[in-house]
Amino acid sequence: MADASVPGASGPVGAGGGVSAVPAPAGPGSVEGPGSGRRPGKRRSIMGTRPWIAALFLLPALVLLGALVAYPIGYTVYRSLFDASGDSFVGLKNFRTVFTDHGILTAVRNNAIWVVVAPTVATGLGLVFAVLTERVRWSTAFKLVIFMPMAISMLAAGIIFRLVYEQDPSRGVANAVVVAVHDTFTSNSAYPGARPRPDSDLKPTAGGSFTSTSAARVGTSADLPLVGIPQTELPSDAQQAKPAAAKPGQVTGTVWLDFRPGGTGKPDVIDPGEKALSGVKVEAVENGKVIASAKSGKDGTYALPGKAAGARLRLPASNFSGKYNGINWLGPDLVTPSIIGSYVWMWAGFAMVLIAAGLAGVPRELLEQARVDGAGEWQVFRRITVPLLAPVLVVVMVTLMINVLKIFDLVYIIAPGNTQSNANVLALQLYLSSFGGGNDLGVGSAIGVILLLLVLPVMIFNIRRLRREGRR
Repeated sequence: MADASVPGASGPVGAGGGVSAVPAPAGPGSVEGPGSGRRPGKRRSIMGTRPWIAALFLLPALVLLGALVAYPIGYTVYRSLFDASGDSFVGLKNFRTVFTDHGILTAVRNNAIWVVVAPTVATGLGLVFAVLTERVRWSTAFKLVIFMPMAISMLAAGIIFRLVYEQDPSRGVANAVVVAVHDTFTSNSAYPGARPRPDSDLKPTAGGSFTSTSAARVGTSADLPLVGIPQTELPSDAQQAKPAAAKPGQVTGTVWLDFRPGGTGKPDVIDPGEKALSGVKVEAVENGKVIASAKSGKDGTYALPGKAAGARLRLPASNFSGKYNGINWLGPDLVTPSIIGSYVWMWAGFAMVLIAAGLAGVPRELLEQARVDGAGEWQVFRRITVPLLAPVLVVVMVTLMINVLKIFDLVYIIAPGNTQSNANVLALQLYLSSFGGGNDLGVGSAIGVILLLLVLPVMIFNIRRLRREGRR
């Protein structure tokens, strides 16, 4: 039997010549039937969740965000407009104090140094480490060692570097290395603190040296007695001092410790038991120029050529300089660079890991093609690797810039009390002004607002960059 057609309906012709009915598509306002699986008349979000359910799940996070972020920011801005007690409205006076107080301006200057130097150095080292890890055999172990400082808290790192930068070379690692290198190329004086007697012919001169007032003569012993050296600090092989024998055409003399145990010796006379000072440099100076020099021997005697006759004899300060104790890392001049060094030690591993992840996505065929075309390794690194890693480098730089604007722990722990003002930063000054003795919450709040204003542009730049990358 032929297929039955539907009266009044239009549609494609069926196999038997009839017209089959085709249901019209649902319009924008139509309600689907019970078999559609959706409840009629209910709107859902693009993720298939009702808006009120999404708001319910977000409510705890929004409450915490408001209580821990939004409210403190608003109250800090409000509090910055009042005086230290919070009773009197002072307007922008606290901000004027921030930009006129010498100590706070030092903190602003140091923060600028931190923002420029620390992220740049940490990112640069991270880039170098990331590239090197691709060329070493034990790359995983190398990455682990470089990244390990990130597992240490700022407090612990501050204590570690407080010890590293100790002035005493026997305790501070940094000065132990510096002193070891220094002593390798320069010998220390064996007689620190030695000096002539007050009534001696030797008188103090510029630079810590001692110079005779009388001129040297051939055939006359030019003795140079010294005091001020404890017997216990003399070399163990020190010999008995001997009078210098006269030599034709030479100026001779003896350098010795003019002190006899028991105090029974005579001044300016070589008595039995008085020790020779060997290795002391003696210079003949004429018209301000050194015309001859010699060193005392084991028995303390020295000999200068005949041209030294008529010149003054000088014992340079190098004979009496104290033991080299290294560099004052935490002094006023180096305290900020030293603390930045400890920060870089911690965060270079963070930069290395992020950059290494970006480096893994660099097309190797581009690098190989550049090498085939004759480019050297430095050209490949500078013209291909770095430009391709630019987005990752920007992420690392921005993250570290935000981090250093809030730096507090390292400065507070590493900088000693006498140079803490030289290493001051805004976050530390905020604490000192509010709770660390300043007791001025108005100025502290103003510093907090300034820190917020400094961080905002960096955050906005980061958010816009992330949105641009999301659209790609």
